[in-house]
Amino acid sequence: MARILYGVHGTGRGHAIRALTLAQHYSQHDFLFVCHGEAARLLGGQFRVFECPNPVTPVGSHRVDAPAALLRTAATLSNGAHWRRRVEQAAEAFVPDFAMTDYEFFVPRVARRMGVACLSLDNQHVITMGRIACPLGQMSSRLATAAAVRLLFSSADQYLVCNFFDVPARASSPWLRQLPPLLRRDVVARRPTTGDHVVAYQGYPTFPAFVEHLATLGRPVRVYGLGERCSLGRVIFKAFDEQSFLDDLASCAFVVCGGGHTLISEALHLGKPVLSIPVRGAFEQFLNAHYLERLGYGMRADLATFSSRILHEFEVRLESYRARIGHGDFCGNDAAFAAIDAFIDGRWRRSPRSGPRARI
Repeated sequence: MARILYGVHGTGRGHAIRALTLAQHYSQHDFLFVCHGEAARLLGGQFRVFECPNPVTPVGSHRVDAPAALLRTAATLSNGAHWRRRVEQAAEAFVPDFAMTDYEFFVPRVARRMGVACLSLDNQHVITMGRIACPLGQMSSRLATAAAVRLLFSSADQYLVCNFFDVPARASSPWLRQLPPLLRRDVVARRPTTGDHVVAYQGYPTFPAFVEHLATLGRPVRVYGLGERCSLGRVIFKAFDEQSFLDDLASCAFVVCGGGHTLISEALHLGKPVLSIPVRGAFEQFLNAHYLERLGYGMRADLATFSSRILHEFEVRLESYRARIGHGDFCGNDAAFAAIDAFIDGRWRRSPRSGPRARI
């Protein structure tokens, strides 16, 4: 049995779902999670959690609130020495054999000080490790995001980068591997069917046009993320329940959602075309939606272009999207677990004292 210190970014559910999937697979090992927000809530029901703040990205009116993000990150970093000591004390009491991080700030640094090898598992590092296709209009957002990834979240020894799209690596590296997404076992176990309803997910109530345009579809629409409320025509608002959501996802015709990696990856694995509306200013979400469209798996829209017309154009292309999705590989669980096994067994890592951290 290994003792694993695991840092998890707490904004949204995606990082926590990935960490929970991994911890459930490795039930023979002992975990101490360092996290905050939604991750602390989701993981705390099953595992030990040490709550610790991290840099976050506030969103308002379906766009990143950049000034608030800078202020909150500065506030977290100004107390960084205090929280690093707190995390180090918790880690010393836990006595980890290894460390892992999913886009978390403190754990890789504490692991370094303790001489414990650290593995990074996330999707964001594709921005720094890969030769990504990026429109010129997104270049400033890309550069700012890449700088944040490098400065805040690139202090591990080894990197697993999981995405539903492949990009050429910037350079060959023995400490870097690119894999398809790591999916929760409830998704992998489902057998998809194609029904008439649409699954729509929207976590931000400040995007009223989202529901207005969905109401023009001639199909039932099941909306998650906005809470349970009275129906609007054929648009039904459902309280979030994981099993109900996955049942609806596995049997829907297509998905309309934001630009989050987890839901897009799960939808594609289940063969569902996706119309993605990424949060403005969130380059990682833009990149997911951009490659979704580039690879023919769906369509990208935004606040300005999302409309009834876009929805109906998307519907016309559903069969083409489904055909392209059918040729993709969207489940990297076996490859990810094999790589993590190699890391734990010492077959894929170098001593954290043998040289500087890999910066990708």
